[in-house]
Amino acid sequence: MLNRVRSAVAHLVSPGGAPHARPKSPELPAETTAPPAAVAEAPRSPSARTTSGSGAPAKTGETRASFSRPTFLQLSPGGLRRADDHAGRAVQSPPDTGRRLPWSTGYAEVINAGKSRHNEDQACCEVVYVEGRRSLAGVPKEPRRGQGLCFYYWGLFDGHAGGGAAEMASRLLHRHIREQLKDLVEILQDPSPPPLCLSSTPGTPASCDPAQLVAPQSCCSPQKEVTHESLVVGAIENAFQLMDEQMARERHGHQVEGGCCALVAVYLLGKVYVANAGDSRAIIVRNGEILPMSREFTPETERRRLQLLGFLKPELLGSEFTHLEFPRRVQPKELGQRMLYRDQNMTGWAYKKIELEDLRFPLVCGEGKKARVMATIGVTRGLGDHNLKVCSSTLPIKPFLSCFPVQVYDLTQYEHCPDDVLILGTDGLWDVTNDREVAATVDKVLSAYEPNDPSRYTALAQALVLGARGTPRDRGWRLPNNKLGSGDDISVFVIPLGGPGSYS
Repeated sequence: MLNRVRSAVAHLVSPGGAPHARPKSPELPAETTAPPAAVAEAPRSPSARTTSGSGAPAKTGETRASFSRPTFLQLSPGGLRRADDHAGRAVQSPPDTGRRLPWSTGYAEVINAGKSRHNEDQACCEVVYVEGRRSLAGVPKEPRRGQGLCFYYWGLFDGHAGGGAAEMASRLLHRHIREQLKDLVEILQDPSPPPLCLSSTPGTPASCDPAQLVAPQSCCSPQKEVTHESLVVGAIENAFQLMDEQMARERHGHQVEGGCCALVAVYLLGKVYVANAGDSRAIIVRNGEILPMSREFTPETERRRLQLLGFLKPELLGSEFTHLEFPRRVQPKELGQRMLYRDQNMTGWAYKKIELEDLRFPLVCGEGKKARVMATIGVTRGLGDHNLKVCSSTLPIKPFLSCFPVQVYDLTQYEHCPDDVLILGTDGLWDVTNDREVAATVDKVLSAYEPNDPSRYTALAQALVLGARGTPRDRGWRLPNNKLGSGDDISVFVIPLGGPGSYS
């Protein structure tokens, strides 16, 4: 049984080769290397650019590569060609030889069936060291090795309208998170409540004495409780926003085309933080139980937020769109009739008299995977898309694309076994697979391996990708039930929750 499972999930995995170099970002400080006591960093994400001899990024137009994959895959030139083959769609995973990903994380990916020229998914897996920027008193600290924090980081980035945004986010988002955490290093290691203010000028003590604030007594209220957990959530949220702003600044000079969905997991001080912007998904499978750690953001799931924005700012809709939703497009002959509709305040439906403005195209239209915002894009949260406009119009769509929530899972509150895992997958997996089917695959594959076998999580990632891709037949890629398999790029991380040791 063991050999059958291993051969079934590994027969299409390509061999590895030498990793590619990655340049430094001109926008962020150089990577901080971990102190001797910290865990060594995992191989970094790839770059679609090469560097000059001085180490500075070369001009994008001259050196931009046509195709790149995560460097931890260690693909040779021949391996890259196989990874880019739409006909064979060989599953790619890190080689068994060499250094494993942190926590023995499993990873697998496969290119689409011809939907786009290249695989527009990107992935990143890092161990990042954060050195503090200041002390609690506002006085700059003397840098001392070993007193910072390490966080583990996994990221999946599903690009659309090109792979530039996904490639850029895979290289830089974790560095933005590191920058946001620098002010928090000492605070997070201090059990007392976080300070209300930090000094804006290094060397100057912070002062936020409530007695100095002039306000009527009736307006005063007790200070809100702020947890250390909420500070980490805020740091991740700010990092996403800063990453998006950097894409806006560099979209012309660095050819950051399109946009991307981003699904990120961060482990820090005993807790896993999962942030999702887009239609990727994360679930925890624990003792057979399924715990959703994210939700997809689509025009259907975010209809009311989109309609509210269109209602409050009608100039974003121009004269072409209406914020109201109807069961179908309103026809001119239906003017004056009463038709079903719903607005930003409604979950149900009601009737209204059709007026001239209702003949405009609805802000949200379509169902399921065909649902679109302004008849253009099928996701409502993500990074990039700063140049995206409505077809044959000058109306920008970016104002309707927003950020994300962060969900937190406390690893210290549960006794985990080696079969408990966190699954991160792009929509190529979830388009044809549901949570229960993924949980069944988790049980089937992991039960065929010894609990201390680190390759079991890579085998599981491969099994999930193969199960969603299907096998080639006369009419495309098909699942065992003869339904269409996923024709999209598929990327999967399998992160074991019971194997990394102490969570303290």
